[in-house]
Amino acid sequence: MITGRKNESLLLFLGDILFLIAALWVTLALRYFAVPNSEIFYEHLAPFVLLFVVWVLVFFIAGLYDKHTVIFKRKLPSIILNAQIANIIIAALFFFLIPYFGITPKTNLFIYLFISFIFIVFWRLSLFPILENKKRQNALLIAGGKEMLELKEEVNNNKRYNFQFISSLDLDTVDDEELKNYISERVKENNISLIVADTSNEKVSSVIPILYDLIFIKSNFKFLDFQKMYEDTFDRVPLSLVKYNWFLSNVSSLPKITHDLIKRLVDIIVSIILGILSLPFYPFVIILVKLLGDKGPVFFIQERIGRDNKSIYIFKFRSMSIYESEKVTKVGNILRRTRIDELPQLWNVLKGDLSLIGPRPEMPSRAAFYEKEIPHYNFRHLIQPGLSGWSLIHSTKHPRFKVEYDETREKLSYDIYYIKNRSLLLDLYIGLKTVKTLFSRTGL
Repeated sequence: MITGRKNESLLLFLGDILFLIAALWVTLALRYFAVPNSEIFYEHLAPFVLLFVVWVLVFFIAGLYDKHTVIFKRKLPSIILNAQIANIIIAALFFFLIPYFGITPKTNLFIYLFISFIFIVFWRLSLFPILENKKRQNALLIAGGKEMLELKEEVNNNKRYNFQFISSLDLDTVDDEELKNYISERVKENNISLIVADTSNEKVSSVIPILYDLIFIKSNFKFLDFQKMYEDTFDRVPLSLVKYNWFLSNVSSLPKITHDLIKRLVDIIVSIILGILSLPFYPFVIILVKLLGDKGPVFFIQERIGRDNKSIYIFKFRSMSIYESEKVTKVGNILRRTRIDELPQLWNVLKGDLSLIGPRPEMPSRAAFYEKEIPHYNFRHLIQPGLSGWSLIHSTKHPRFKVEYDETREKLSYDIYYIKNRSLLLDLYIGLKTVKTLFSRTGL
């Protein structure tokens, strides 16, 4: 990939491991006021290697390997600190529950929290950008719609990409002849190494021979499809650019029998385990609703649209008032903020109405409205809806039914991306990110 995403994540991972090990060495040196000998160092390194594996997973859940991690520099210190606090708690539990290693590094863990935080922040904010700093290639962007502007702004404003768009052409404003002249002139004048173009556009189809010849004229020339790059960059489908033929070609490859069978098995196992673990919450919720709430029903059953546009009925702990329309009770607000109101939906997962991962199911009235207002909205109903999904982990707001047109449209672009690219690995990624969402109280 021209953006070097895989290399970037690998480099971040290797650097994290290296600096975590270095922080351990410095911690031991400060703790004993001497250069740690090999025996002491390896005595501590052995259990810490196991912890490093878990800690990197925590980094992943915290978003430290996401594609935009390098961009949000202001947020990095707080994200790293929170991740390291969680890691130290995990380490304390590890050494307490597994005394096999013969060390109980209470003071060391406190020192290590401070040292590792400084090391990782230095690596991420100071050293990594230097290693990533390289000359950017010149590129042309040929597409249309607001998605073209989004991609251009994302690439040109962030040095993490090894190219920049020095020029762009809106296909909605030119004819075939102007497009041909534009490509020929710009490539010669600006030493262009990359052209990103919307190949689904008929105007681009007319200049394919010119683009083909450039491969032989310029040895380092690359050509990428705009829609593919947009998906890889934003993790969503550019809705305004996809046509019916796009959906037809992707619908034909929708059945994924192995994926669906394994996913269903995971749904059953996880819903049973989480359902049993969540049972202790039920008495407390019942007491809260009956004694501190409005004394109405504990459970709430709501109709939603499931797979193939069929109605399903999901269960939730009631959070809305029975006396005032659309008002969330004080107890309901607590249930929503902690996501406890969603626990009864594990029964829906066990029944098969929902999956753990999938597009969030919508109410029939809202779904009917969106189908009329937003093209291709019905596409999201081709698979089973879920408790969490690709659009939810990319959202910073609690799901609600009366939402803005643009917001719903953006969520649909994420849902369609998931339907197209769904896999067990992607499901695992969403599951891990959901853990972060639950603890940060955003999105779900």
